Amino acid sequence: MVKTLYVGNIPWATTEEELQKYFAQFGEVVGCRIITERATGRSRGYGFVEVNEEDMEEIMEKTNGSELNGRRIVVNEAKPREEG
Repeated sequence: MVKTLYVGNIPWATTEEELQKYFAQFGEVVGCRIITERATGRSRGYGFVEVNEEDMEEIMEKTNGSELNGRRIVVNEAKPREEG
């Protein structure tokens, strides 16, 4: 089963490809996306990485607090989106 990780404090210049490559070092990445502002297309500094459930704990342990392009990222399990 696929689980989604929330990744915060992503440097604005980081691309989705770079994010995917970074997380792929620690386990299989099913997909990833960086959230951008609608008006400008600029990164909002956070995103989501989809990983296999069996890899999730290990990936979170190894990446939470690690450095990506000069910034310490925050990684935890994404919470379901609230409606309304």
